[in-house]
Amino acid sequence: MEQWQADWAYQKYWVMARSQHLYNAWRRLARNNQWDDDKAVIANELRLAASEMQPTVKTLRNTYQHVWGYFKRSATPVEKAEFQAALADLTPETDHVGPLLLRLAHQYQVDYLLQSRLLQEWEDDDHASLA
Repeated sequence: MEQWQADWAYQKYWVMARSQHLYNAWRRLARNNQWDDDKAVIANELRLAASEMQPTVKTLRNTYQHVWGYFKRSATPVEKAEFQAALADLTPETDHVGPLLLRLAHQYQVDYLLQSRLLQEWEDDDHASLA
């Protein structure tokens, strides 16, 4: 995997949690697996723009539903109900979905998600104890 691909994998859900527009712009950059220095500059600008934005209920819900796709077939009925309940109560201030997804990523050993910035921030945060 090239460095830019690893960076995209690391950043993509974190960016999506802040702005679908910025996520789509970065995704278009990565299209066709063609990368160059100009695209790297643009990707960095997109990341900086995302860092100035706060997640909203809408952007978090969308992102978490994408991440949930990694578990929807393997999750138990109890886990599915827990996810739906946490999603229904989601606000940026009271986010119990992120810690739940982190716990499931560990439980089901989804390394791709465990290496993502979105979940790593929960891993590093005191909020992880909420799960």
